[in-house]
Amino acid sequence: MTEAVKPAAIRAGGGALAPLVVAAVATLAVVAWLVVRDPADVVYGYIGGPIALVAATFSLQRLGSTVVLPRVVRAFWRQLGHAAFILLIGSSTALALANNNAGMSLYVAVPLLTGVLWAMTAFLRLPMGDRTLLGWSRVLLDGATVAVAGTLVFWYVVLSYASSGADLVTRAAAGVVGVAGLLCLVVIGKAAARKDAPVDPLSLRILTIAPMVAVALAVLLIAGDDTSRLVLSVLGSPLVALSFAAAAHRQRRVHLRTAVLKVRGRRSVYEFLPFVAVLATAALVTAVSAQEMKGRDLTVIVGAVLIAALVVLRQLLGLRENRQLLAGLQEQQAQLEQLAMTDPLSGLANRTRFSAVLAERLAAHRPATALLIDIDDFKTINDSMGPAIGDQLLYQIAQRLRATSAEGELPARLGGDEFAVLLDVEEPSSAEATAGRILAALAEPFRVGEHHLLAHASLGIAIAGPGDTADEVLRNADIAMYAAKEGGKAAWTRFEPRMRADVVSHARLGSELHNAIIRRELYLLYQPVFDIVTGRLHGAEALVRWKHPVRGFVSPGDFIPVAERSGLIVPLGSWVLREACEQLARWRREHGDGAIKAINVNVAVRQLRESGFVDEVAAVLSETGLLPQNLVLEVTESSVADGRQVRETLHALHEMGVRLALDDFGTGQSSLSLLRAFPVDVLKLDKSFVDGITDGEDRGRLAVAAAVAQLAEYLQLSAVAEGIESLAQLERLREMGYRLGQGFYMAKPLPAEDAGALMSSNAPAPVMYAA
Repeated sequence: MTEAVKPAAIRAGGGALAPLVVAAVATLAVVAWLVVRDPADVVYGYIGGPIALVAATFSLQRLGSTVVLPRVVRAFWRQLGHAAFILLIGSSTALALANNNAGMSLYVAVPLLTGVLWAMTAFLRLPMGDRTLLGWSRVLLDGATVAVAGTLVFWYVVLSYASSGADLVTRAAAGVVGVAGLLCLVVIGKAAARKDAPVDPLSLRILTIAPMVAVALAVLLIAGDDTSRLVLSVLGSPLVALSFAAAAHRQRRVHLRTAVLKVRGRRSVYEFLPFVAVLATAALVTAVSAQEMKGRDLTVIVGAVLIAALVVLRQLLGLRENRQLLAGLQEQQAQLEQLAMTDPLSGLANRTRFSAVLAERLAAHRPATALLIDIDDFKTINDSMGPAIGDQLLYQIAQRLRATSAEGELPARLGGDEFAVLLDVEEPSSAEATAGRILAALAEPFRVGEHHLLAHASLGIAIAGPGDTADEVLRNADIAMYAAKEGGKAAWTRFEPRMRADVVSHARLGSELHNAIIRRELYLLYQPVFDIVTGRLHGAEALVRWKHPVRGFVSPGDFIPVAERSGLIVPLGSWVLREACEQLARWRREHGDGAIKAINVNVAVRQLRESGFVDEVAAVLSETGLLPQNLVLEVTESSVADGRQVRETLHALHEMGVRLALDDFGTGQSSLSLLRAFPVDVLKLDKSFVDGITDGEDRGRLAVAAAVAQLAEYLQLSAVAEGIESLAQLERLREMGYRLGQGFYMAKPLPAEDAGALMSSNAPAPVMYAA
């Protein structure tokens, strides 16, 4: 149980001992009254029953409302509380009629029988094994065997010794209650014998006191003398209440000690009641036959009964042999399952076992929450340091997850750098506290060989709801995990239904984007890049736009992330590359030397991972008649650090002669180190630094902007300032040494015709200088 769950559970368990004490005191008081009773004060003996049953009802109902318990367990204890209340009605009626010596009244018998039957249906709601038609048939056959045998025993044996004071109503009611008590023992045995029973098995065995009291009460009401009937009449209700309160207290203590109720896999003695019923019936047949038959007829009857007894004994021996054989098979199966459901690298549960355990919990209506964990930027570590270091890091992450997980939590490795933890909670606060604990544990550096590595993670939380399947819970956790990544990584996000709607919307948008590429609904705008010293046009950046026939204008901020997640960024990027190069070729044909010398095209990391991307660029340049220096490919810092494949692609492009620009420069954590490994030609200062460049108080941004200009000059690179929106910004950048810039102050993204008009005029932009 997690630390976050314990306080709530303890508060729920506060005061749980009081009802048990009240029931015990009431029972002892009745025993004391029996010792010193006055025959004229019979009514005092019946007072203990209602008092004890009130305490038991309160205890059961309170346990049934404890939110930390699984739903099926809460429902069981609530219904048992209803049964205790019905018995309370019968006990109160018996108190009111205490001075009536006419035997058991219908007003007492009806609530008593109803309470017993209602309690029995509570047990039937618990998982008891195979819930197929065959499984229910076994339960019904066992119950029918015990019911028939119990009826025969009561009819031929108990009624034979019935006292003359027992009237017909008393006999009939007591007989029905006695048989119902026997059936309760069968049902309790079935529930207690189940290995994964959600209710504590010892609590169930404590509850067997109640049906045993019912059976004893039924026998004594029919066949006992006045004293024995009085003893059990006044002690019956307190004993039943005491068993209810004790079972509830035991269940609460077990849940506080551990979040998962572990049940020993042994068979309950109550499961042998059907065999006992067969033997009891055989003995009854023999006894009755002995009174009415003699000679050969009696010999035949005795022989038949003896054969039935031998068959039962043979069945019991066969059952024992089958159980031993089954135990061996189960041991072999457990070993195979251990191999099939364990991740070989980490030793944790694998995806198969995790899904199976999650499905079992959902089927048993127990709380379940899935935490899906993905290691941020693991591919970079694996590619840069090698798969051996990557595997060692994954192993250490797994061991830290194992050490961090509390009892009742199941850590697993689902594959690659994806892990999961299954919790047995359904409260958001508890799940979020556990998520924070796990992320904090993973944030500590790992020592792998001679290296100290950081492995931050993104985590998605999905709490199982009513009717959810294991696949749905995992899918929800996956959605939440990707939301955490999009929110900045190294954080957790809890799944909300709207996220699924967003995923569906993105999937629909992705389908429409696929069609848009085919139907040519996309078009390019061109953001001019100016020489901010001369004011003349220097270049242009191609920007993709989408005009949907129904939605209208779709923002790039909406469809570009969808394209990246769906893989459509590859065909989309290919279209942008070809369209931009074809447009530059047209401008050069139309405007000659007045046309810009190169076109800037943004390239996604997914394109750089494609093995044929370099050949694709070469083919487009060849088909459009452009030279490699006529193309500038813009990449982000995160793309450059993606791995070996991307670095090799960038070096091949640079060797070809294509110019490379590092976009959004200054925003990453390793910008300077990238310049040593990355064949860069252009640094593009991020707009966030340009925004604060005229603010005298924001010295940090001013210092970064100045440093980038000096760094570019020292390394003989071109420096471009992005997002210029005022004359003051432009003049300050010019003073710092920037030669190139782009932004809405000079020109917004333009259609190809308007951009071409700027080339034809070949005049300085009118906004470049103060009036």
